[in-house]
Amino acid sequence: MPQTAEAIIIGAGVMGASLAFHLTRAGMHNVLVVDKKGLCGGMTAKSGALVRMHYTNEPEARMAFASLRYFQHWDDMVGGACGFTRTGFIMTVSPANAARLRHNVEMLQQVGVNTQVITAQELQELQPACQVNDLVVAAYEPESGYADPRATTTAFMQRAQQQGATLREGVMVTGLRTAGGRVVGVDTNEGPIDAPIVVVMAGPWSDRLLKTVGITFPITTQRAQIAFYQRPAALAQGHMVFIDGAIGTYFRPHGQDLTLIGVGQWQHEAPPDPDAYNEANDPDYIPAARAQAGQRFPAYTQATYARGHAGVYDVSPDSRAMLDRAPDLDGLYMAAGFSGTGFKISPAVGACMAELITQGRATFVDITPFRLRRFAEHQPIHGAHEYVLPEGFGHRV
Repeated sequence: MPQTAEAIIIGAGVMGASLAFHLTRAGMHNVLVVDKKGLCGGMTAKSGALVRMHYTNEPEARMAFASLRYFQHWDDMVGGACGFTRTGFIMTVSPANAARLRHNVEMLQQVGVNTQVITAQELQELQPACQVNDLVVAAYEPESGYADPRATTTAFMQRAQQQGATLREGVMVTGLRTAGGRVVGVDTNEGPIDAPIVVVMAGPWSDRLLKTVGITFPITTQRAQIAFYQRPAALAQGHMVFIDGAIGTYFRPHGQDLTLIGVGQWQHEAPPDPDAYNEANDPDYIPAARAQAGQRFPAYTQATYARGHAGVYDVSPDSRAMLDRAPDLDGLYMAAGFSGTGFKISPAVGACMAELITQGRATFVDITPFRLRRFAEHQPIHGAHEYVLPEGFGHRV
């Protein structure tokens, strides 16, 4: 294993792979990515992998909009395949949230997103198998869809390696090393590695790494489940990606014959240890998720369970990411706290963090709103028209 690097990235999920790609593309060649499990060995592989731009706040919307171009033109911009499937996207809300949705669609249109407000009748015309009796309006994005989280991560990393990056799997970082007010490297289970730049992109493990140099990184862990079902014959042709804020579920096609269904935070439970938690679906989750999706597409009430899993979100105090340099420690950077919404913005995160590291600030998208100190400054990221959603459900997918 190399004992020195220009930069060390801790975490080989989609964020670490995206940053490795962007740093090497910017001309940094001795970039080392380390992960105690391996490429896509953490939470990225468990992502719902939705690609959509509907947010209630402008900073996240701009990150998602900037990332869409990567998914649409993956082979040209990165190389390989990310598995992007354009299905169209629908965001539903209860009638009480209809005015908020109209405001948010207007904000998204000003950002540049191709989206519009449609009536319940127009939604049923787009999706004839859909039940719309509880709806007044919905938001529609014709260009959105979903991708393959493993393929996306692999493509980013393979291109980064072609550009000079090194991936070391099975290497566990045990602490960060500093001297003279700056980071100088990391300690690992295979010995120390020196580098003037270290980037913590370790998802729900990020806070414990930053704690080794006295940085309080405010994340809590939250277990979240998704399940896959055989798609009923009545829906054999598929349907759009839905975040159903009116009911409290989200679902999308998965390949030719499956559907992925999630319901956000299923039950209140203690924050899990990301190294030791129940990675399987709860038995009562399986019929409950199917029933909730069945409220929108009645055919799903008869869907057969295929498989499922649970992952762990790294949740920040405002449920938005923290993308920043470390306070009072030169050379140390962090990107975590994605709260379950990270996958779709991973191209922009890599591009912006690479600019922050190599140029001193991000211009691809302004990431100032995502600074760590926003909490001390009482300036959390909060949309002017946040939805009132079913308890335990936030569209963190």
